[in-house]
Amino acid sequence: MNATMCLPRHVPLIVATRGNAVESVHYGSIVVAGADGALVGGTGDVDFPVFTRSTLKPFQALPFVADGGPQRFGFSTEQVALMCASHSAEPRHVAAVSDMLARIGCSERNLQCGSHPPIFYTATGIPVPTDLVPTPLHHNCSGKHAGFLAWCRLHDEPSETYLDPDHPLQRAIRRTLVGLLDCGERELIAGTDGCGAPNYALPLAQLARAYARLAAPNGDSDVAADLHALFAAMTAHPEMVSGEKRDDLALMQAAPGDWVAKGGAEGVQALGIASRGIGIAVKIADGGARAVRIATYAALEQLGLLPPDIRSLLQWRRDEIRNHAGVVTGRLVPVFRLG
Repeated sequence: MNATMCLPRHVPLIVATRGNAVESVHYGSIVVAGADGALVGGTGDVDFPVFTRSTLKPFQALPFVADGGPQRFGFSTEQVALMCASHSAEPRHVAAVSDMLARIGCSERNLQCGSHPPIFYTATGIPVPTDLVPTPLHHNCSGKHAGFLAWCRLHDEPSETYLDPDHPLQRAIRRTLVGLLDCGERELIAGTDGCGAPNYALPLAQLARAYARLAAPNGDSDVAADLHALFAAMTAHPEMVSGEKRDDLALMQAAPGDWVAKGGAEGVQALGIASRGIGIAVKIADGGARAVRIATYAALEQLGLLPPDIRSLLQWRRDEIRNHAGVVTGRLVPVFRLG
């Protein structure tokens, strides 16, 4: 590590117990912000930049939506949601991406996201078929990449280099972020996501603000209408944004039409709450998925946002740690309070 590298001032969010003793501690930060940019609450280091990972996807799709791409190519609202997705490669996901590519005169060979086995099998616990050969269509980011290719077709830009940070598409995405967040482009800390696309680290408070604006865009501007189109697609079709037994689907099913949710790798979760005009961003320092769920649920509970019917979130309340014999050996316990 570079000796001059700054480290975040995260705080304990979740502890894992064994018996009555603390065995592990998940540090992190949480922030709640309004669409007007005001901080509503939080804990930890809300200004430290965190890589947005897949929580960035709705905003990576925004230039295509703003330029009328879905109408030009006849994309359905399900396919608009899929551009914002980390999908499970269920049959409906693969078919929708294939159709998007066909509509723009491309094929899976044009996708530069790589391939991996469908997340469906990990999420459901069903064994991966021994004869399955993953293709780029199965990659959880293939909907986003299909949207990237569609932007290139829409603007007659080269599709071979669409992941190059200097490609017109990627420059358009950066302009979109700068405009949405009222920041300078130099404030966007660049990196490369797992799918090969440029990704950016933002202060956690900025990520919360972005989701507040996605859920409750201000005014009657064109960008507000475009943000609402993305919000409407994602909340109308949460099954296209993630998949069966996945976190984002469970969150959006808990408050249909009101909560928009998108998780990201390495312990990032973002939500926008339309009825309250707020965004929530969670970062678990060690990237632990088990802590993301408990921290998100606790934050929603502290904010008084849990709906009466939380059946889709019952698994998020399961704080018990069990061994392979099913014996409870400890618990995951929230230890934070939002300020």
